[in-house]
Amino acid sequence: MSIKLFDSELRVMDVLWKHGDLTAKEISNILNEEIDWNMNTTYTVIKKCIKKEAIQRLEPNFICHALISKEQVQEHETKELLDRMFDGSEQKLFATLLGRKKLDKNQIKKLREMIEENE
Repeated sequence: MSIKLFDSELRVMDVLWKHGDLTAKEISNILNEEIDWNMNTTYTVIKKCIKKEAIQRLEPNFICHALISKEQVQEHETKELLDRMFDGSEQKLFATLLGRKKLDKNQIKKLREMIEENE
């Protein structure tokens, strides 16, 4: 997957990931409540997602169906971040994250468990 989604498109996708298939109007209502978007803004962003093949439009009633998962987007964005900011090195990323703040014992334990699972 090499779909680049912008923040506005991620907002729409996040609604679908949380709620499942919805009509464009339902997405618009949710985003109006959450971030005060108007219907035109929401429909424009939905159409961009359809063009990028992140959303499939189903009829009747302009039902929106996510064609990509949140995990796929997270994986793509993480790889892009690693390549762009850390020369593709997970070690450099972790060194930066660990250097930012002191971790408590529980966080260290969870990191160790994750490392052991991947050995």
